[in-house]
Amino acid sequence: MHPMLNIAIRAARKAGNHIAKSLENTDKIESVQKGTNDFVTNIDKEAEALIIDTIKNSYPDHSIVAEESGLMEGKDSDVQWIIDPLDGTNNFVRGIPHFSVSIAVRIKGKTEVACVYDPMINELFTAQRGAGAQLNNARMRVKQLKDLQGTVLATGFPFKQKQHSESYFKIMSALFVECADFRRTGSAALDLCYLAAGRVDGYFELGLKPWDMAAGELIAREAGAIVTDFAGGTDYMKSGNVVASSARGVKSMLKHIRENGNEAMMK
Repeated sequence: MHPMLNIAIRAARKAGNHIAKSLENTDKIESVQKGTNDFVTNIDKEAEALIIDTIKNSYPDHSIVAEESGLMEGKDSDVQWIIDPLDGTNNFVRGIPHFSVSIAVRIKGKTEVACVYDPMINELFTAQRGAGAQLNNARMRVKQLKDLQGTVLATGFPFKQKQHSESYFKIMSALFVECADFRRTGSAALDLCYLAAGRVDGYFELGLKPWDMAAGELIAREAGAIVTDFAGGTDYMKSGNVVASSARGVKSMLKHIRENGNEAMMK
């Protein structure tokens, strides 16, 4: 195992255990609105501090990009840890047990290792570039689709960018005619991991941040998924718009996105 993946797993488990334990005492959870329909809790911040401490103990010179703390430049700017301490805060705040800790390491702009941990059911998704993806050490592969017939697609509503809601629901309506059903679970990181595990057949979302998907997208790709932006390119870390499935699944989903999306979405 890559030594940085080892540290990422240790950090994710520490943070995940802290988050799960905090649900036993909900009186101590303080939630603050930080943006439109966007919340942060004291637990997000505590979990992030645990992760950063764990990384810094082993790699004091590395740079870190964390959802709550922003960019922390280290002496070694070639290595960047991308952290979401609690992906699915809205679920967590409401006591819905579906959220995750997401950690990825990028070296010279390429994601090399990733882990996503679901502390409520003790599921650990990991990947190393070029070495495949695992769920609790068992190899994962995405389902290869012929078309969207009978598929279940995961998505997230653009709750922070409601100006896109009309186009988004047009895309969803068009896809719904072809697929069997949708899942909207509230954690982008877990949606990408569920795609890798074959639990859903495709995934699309717009307006994500790098920490929402950095780990999940490597896990999905290492399990054999194609990941693109809404224009079919590979600029999704920048645009925040992502489509992921097997090759034919992505092709079918992109067709509906192109036909029904607005111009601003395609950038």
